[in-house]
Amino acid sequence: MFGALNRFISRLDSDSPSPSNSGYGAFGFQVLRNTDPKLPIEPWFDFIIGINGRQIDDADPNLFTQEVRNCAGNSVTFGIWSAKGQRLRTLSIPVSSSAPSLQLTLQWTPLSTTEDVWHILDVAANSPADTAGLLPYGDYIIGTPEGLVRGEAGLGELVEDHAGRPLDLFVYNHEHNSTRPLTITPSRSWGGAGLLGCVLGYGALHRLPAPLDEPPQAPGETLFETARLSNDYDPDRAATAAKSSPAAAPLLSAPPFSSSSSSPSSEFLVPAAQLAGATELRTSSTSTLKPREKTRGARPVGGTSPSRAMDDYFREGEEKSREEDHAPSGNTNKAGRHLSPPPPPKAGSGPPPPPPKPKATKVDETESSTPVA
Repeated sequence: MFGALNRFISRLDSDSPSPSNSGYGAFGFQVLRNTDPKLPIEPWFDFIIGINGRQIDDADPNLFTQEVRNCAGNSVTFGIWSAKGQRLRTLSIPVSSSAPSLQLTLQWTPLSTTEDVWHILDVAANSPADTAGLLPYGDYIIGTPEGLVRGEAGLGELVEDHAGRPLDLFVYNHEHNSTRPLTITPSRSWGGAGLLGCVLGYGALHRLPAPLDEPPQAPGETLFETARLSNDYDPDRAATAAKSSPAAAPLLSAPPFSSSSSSPSSEFLVPAAQLAGATELRTSSTSTLKPREKTRGARPVGGTSPSRAMDDYFREGEEKSREEDHAPSGNTNKAGRHLSPPPPPKAGSGPPPPPPKPKATKVDETESSTPVA
């Protein structure tokens, strides 16, 4: 049992990624210059970490050169690690038998040097970074001809030393997959915060990404082609559909129903049921339609205004609610709506007037009096 467990653990250890794949604690020959334009190797970004299927673990350049010369007349296979996306690839290069040289300038360097990059996240208007031409999100500061810049605070110290003086930088653009030199002059008097006027990102979340497979869209180009709306009438498409389907020709050849009046209903879309009914009326010229008899509670069909339909809907709900509440229906207006009771008197207007008293009946005293003796 324990023997099987040990074999399983050893298998997991053999499948785990090597330090050279992750870039931590690994070394390789960094390409500093490539004078052969046909050779697909990028300076600064590419590291040769393997040769002919073996990992390079010795910094002696003579051993590397001798291995390349041994492949004269054949091809040498390199294992190349790229800082763009931290990817590994294999490249076979033919070696001439007369001049076994690759026209490359190499330097034994740790792979972690490519982690010292600063991502441009935001650029303030009229700042030194804006004047120099730094672009947010797409640009990465990867180095300077002034020397190596190591650590997160390395670039800040370099900028402080060049306050008021031009500073040369190497900037890589991810969107266009290109590197360009750039000159910027740090200043404290440009009117904003910082010497450069830009926000920088550093760390694991701001490594160099892999290059884009497709070029970015130029200004004015369409990134996504939107689908055609259902109410857009295309005569060419309708004619093509009519030829392929004769039965549907009358329906597809007719333009969508639209109201020519300037009423508010023309601003809304016509429902599909009304559109189908209007198409039938136009296509069936021989049939005679009898007018429908109006029934109680039936809604009008046809070019009814949506606002009118909503009024009818709310009116029906109001009548139903009044019936459930047993509200009196005598006090109604011409439209059938229940009238509310009169409002109470306003404050300060005094009490309401008392009801009128009944008139007294005047009796003739001569007839009702009794003579006295």
